Amino acid sequence: MQVDELLKPFPIKEFHPFPRALLGPGAHEMIGPEALKLGFKKTLVMTSGLRGSDIVHKITESMKYHGLEVVLYDKVESNPKDYNVMDAVKLYQENKCDSFVSIGGGSSHDACKGARISVAHDGRNVNDFEGFNKSENPRNPPHIAVSTTAGTGSETSWAYVITDTTTDPDNPHKYVAFDDASVATLAIDDPVLYYSCPIDYTAQCGFDVLAHASEPYVSRLNFEPSLGNALRAIKLTAENLRQATWNPSELSGREGMMYAQYIAAQAFNSGGLGIIHSISHAVSAFYDTHHGLNNAIALPRVWAFNMPVAYKRFADIAEVMGVDTHGMTDVQAADAALAAAIRLLRDVGIPEKFTDVTQDSYSKNRLGQGPTKFYEQASVIKGDDEDVDRITNHVLGDACTPGNAKECTFETVRPVVDHCMNGDLDDLLS
Repeated sequence: MQVDELLKPFPIKEFHPFPRALLGPGAHEMIGPEALKLGFKKTLVMTSGLRGSDIVHKITESMKYHGLEVVLYDKVESNPKDYNVMDAVKLYQENKCDSFVSIGGGSSHDACKGARISVAHDGRNVNDFEGFNKSENPRNPPHIAVSTTAGTGSETSWAYVITDTTTDPDNPHKYVAFDDASVATLAIDDPVLYYSCPIDYTAQCGFDVLAHASEPYVSRLNFEPSLGNALRAIKLTAENLRQATWNPSELSGREGMMYAQYIAAQAFNSGGLGIIHSISHAVSAFYDTHHGLNNAIALPRVWAFNMPVAYKRFADIAEVMGVDTHGMTDVQAADAALAAAIRLLRDVGIPEKFTDVTQDSYSKNRLGQGPTKFYEQASVIKGDDEDVDRITNHVLGDACTPGNAKECTFETVRPVVDHCMNGDLDDLLS
């Protein structure tokens, strides 16, 4: 075997930094003083609006009380689009802002990261920065990221995800940009802000956490500094997601998920992801469905796909998910981990395959709602051969795919995608 083959695929592994963070009940009340310490004067606040809650109003009023000028952009969409980013950049430039605050989940944080990178390059289109460290100016405006969901971890990671709707309007492309220059200046995670998160949305975000934690634990990167955080985040999710979903005003469950999502993101920040995320990105690109929901549907199928090359790692996952693995082989314990994940998915009420997802199946559903003609026409998830093929091809071009535990080809991945679209989860347990 040649040396280059021995070194494949990741001979040198890179540890990516995290921002400073404030975590715990009441942390969001520190935003005014913290912004002043960072030199903020006129801030662009980026958010989806968080309609149905008073979170944006409370935080912006607190900022104004501390003498900060606030410009509000509250039109960030789920699966943030390139035009969301560029509209915010224009508003930032027109108002001569000097800083950013993002309030919300991954969509708000990711759009804000993209806007900061664009601003640092005189308003260049955010799609120019797809890939790894494509920005050329490492200095961009300071950014405080305030999380209102326990899912994404974007407030502490070097990644942001944007949907390109303009390069080829008939084939939207959701991509990941990894850029050390995009890391937030300060992360604020406050479980009190999660109380108004809808039940189904809480559950879906929780499976985003489970994907963030499990993928680096079995990743071919095998990055030692990520493994402990990954396992701990899986344990916290298994212990707290049911409580956070069904007893949403109970602090313990919300706080447990806050820590789970935070350290899961720190695990994948350097430990990599896999095709749970690649499938999720592809389905979002074509149907604008929620990222956490997509991860939840893909996760059991991808675990089953990857288990033959990582039985011992999945056996570890079973143990931290509460399975008594005493006397089991690694293969048996790995199967038990898969069963535990499916049990959790069913316990929190998530649809089991993509063709089960309809316009009224969950509260944040955007099927057929626009914002472009493409999405208006994508009102039903097809799951036919053409749909499976285009999603599979998108998966193979996704930046997360190289880290997947098992090698991916069109022939091996297509059946996984097909099962995500149309298959029965009980098939995986037989």
